[in-house]
Amino acid sequence: MATIHSDLIVLGGGPGGYSAAFRAADLGREVTLIEADSVLGGVCLNRGCIPSKTLLHVVEVLEEANSLKDVGITFAQPTIDLNQIRTHKETTVNNLVGGLDQLTKARKITRVEGSGVFKDEKTLIVSTNDGDVEYTFGDLILAVGSRPVQIPGIPYEDERIWDSTKALEIQSVPKHLVIIGGGIIGMEMAQIYHGLGSKITIVEMADSIIPPADRDLKQILLKNVKKKYDIHTKTKVSKVEANKKNLTVFLEGSDTATLEADAVLVAVGRKANSDRIGIEKTSIALNARGWIEIDETMKTNVDHIYAIGDVTGDPMLAHRASYQAKVAAEVASGKKSAFTPMGIPSVAYTTPELAWVGLTENEAKEKGIAYKKGAFPWQASGRALSAMASDGVSKILFDEESGRVLGAAIAGKNAGELIGEAVLALEMGAVALDIGLSIHPHPTLNESLSVAAQLADGVATDLMNR
Repeated sequence: MATIHSDLIVLGGGPGGYSAAFRAADLGREVTLIEADSVLGGVCLNRGCIPSKTLLHVVEVLEEANSLKDVGITFAQPTIDLNQIRTHKETTVNNLVGGLDQLTKARKITRVEGSGVFKDEKTLIVSTNDGDVEYTFGDLILAVGSRPVQIPGIPYEDERIWDSTKALEIQSVPKHLVIIGGGIIGMEMAQIYHGLGSKITIVEMADSIIPPADRDLKQILLKNVKKKYDIHTKTKVSKVEANKKNLTVFLEGSDTATLEADAVLVAVGRKANSDRIGIEKTSIALNARGWIEIDETMKTNVDHIYAIGDVTGDPMLAHRASYQAKVAAEVASGKKSAFTPMGIPSVAYTTPELAWVGLTENEAKEKGIAYKKGAFPWQASGRALSAMASDGVSKILFDEESGRVLGAAIAGKNAGELIGEAVLALEMGAVALDIGLSIHPHPTLNESLSVAAQLADGVATDLMNR
């Protein structure tokens, strides 16, 4: 077996992995980037964020066109060509993948296609198409990601049982799709397939969809989707039986029923891939959930080994991984850096979108944190009304003592774009006056955050202050 030494190895080429490799190379490190797939980008680019948002955009256009009938504009019934939609999705992904390849070459990073497992704390055995290669290293950044969780009682060998990767292939549109899990992934997939023509049933064990989000946000989403989907909360799927005709889904809990489905999507979360890299050959510490334990510099308990992204736990989000990546690369290269965000934004790209950052109202109440709230309903927004998007709210929480932003949440059109201002306000330690006295353009959706801050401060004119 050949042995190769690398100054710094990054294991995993997703958003965290390639970002770490790029930053380390920019800082002068000799970098080897090892990725099992033939392309970079990981789940997010190839089988997650980008494909799903591409398909969600297609469906959103269909829904918006249909909604114009309420103002006197009608279109012919659309013709849906799955092959062409799939080609568009793949072209979008391939364009971004090609850009990553160019950036890898421009930085003179050594790219290795293969799967790496530990031999010991200084050595990886990498399985490639040409055989196994032994890699020793000075520093190692682990960015090996996660995979969909599987639950018992499901015949996964049946091609009609999907995970999110399979669902995003859009090979067919089932007449009835049952989705196990009402989190962000489940709700986004529901929107895609409903838009393409499927009947949707969602089964969620918690008492509501998208459990982390505040109830007032979810109620706005539920107002829309309850007309479209069958939703069973406080309910679980005990088993699924497959026959030639269909799948039989057995429900237990608040709703006990038997459903007949043409496909079942399992979207109940993700599991860290820490168990796939031979970590038992090292002394790297894991917590009870199998997440690699790290400090704010991304270091594990083994001084020259770092970990980032999904393998370090929740929230399993691409933007968290890429931010951690830069910290790991900088610390490994002798720079002072740390991962200490005030908040990490979450977005559900549903219709309407939900977005939040920092402390939620649920968390504030559970922790006994005193806060002031400003909430601006979009029914009073001229821009929302003109865009037929009045089902929405923007709210901000401020610490009662210091006046600083604690968190913010938005439900409505383009909430994922609007939350960025709240992220900046949170990180800068803004108070209500900072936001309220910043002149926002009118009419826009982003001015809803300004009015929310003014309401919290008692100086709003658009609504009565409380």
